[in-house]
Amino acid sequence: MRSARIALCALLVSGAVGLSPTTASSNSPTPSATRSALALSSTAFADGGAIPKVHECTSGGGSDPGKRNESPPLTWSGAPAATKSYAIVMRDLDNSSLIHWVIYDIAASTTSLPQNVDHAYRPSTPAGARQVYYRGSANLYGYQGPCSPSTVNTYEFVVYALNKASLANLNSNSSTRTAAREIGAAAIGSARVTGES
Repeated sequence: MRSARIALCALLVSGAVGLSPTTASSNSPTPSATRSALALSSTAFADGGAIPKVHECTSGGGSDPGKRNESPPLTWSGAPAATKSYAIVMRDLDNSSLIHWVIYDIAASTTSLPQNVDHAYRPSTPAGARQVYYRGSANLYGYQGPCSPSTVNTYEFVVYALNKASLANLNSNSSTRTAAREIGAAAIGSARVTGES
């Protein structure tokens, strides 16, 4: 009788150990279901992959017709609920994090940028957005593509979700560094993708 009782206790203990916490709380949300995860990607290149020549600068010398200084298409998702606008900053990580592109005041309803955003302070797409003037190997508003003919550098594109609908302190004379500081101060989330050129 005693051995039967011991066997029964052992069976009950092993059954309890076999129960997983998820079985007991199958109705509770998982962390991924309750947490926003901003993500950024491009159809032009995989994260860490080669940036196509069409996106390289045209001011680095030579006359390669494949280089057109066109900004790459970018798409993002998973922004925090409090997002009021977006900004994108591109840096050359192998050249003192030199800023190549700043576009901001992108409406919260926008989740992508097309290829070849106009080189203008107020580009036609996306509506309402503004770009910073790039001073360096070229002088223009907006995107300045990779310009490293003798080395392969890593370029980082970061989308920032901001808590402001507009960065009113910035204007057509603002520098890339000033803009990056304003964007960082208003950021409530970010995501990145890198490419090599």
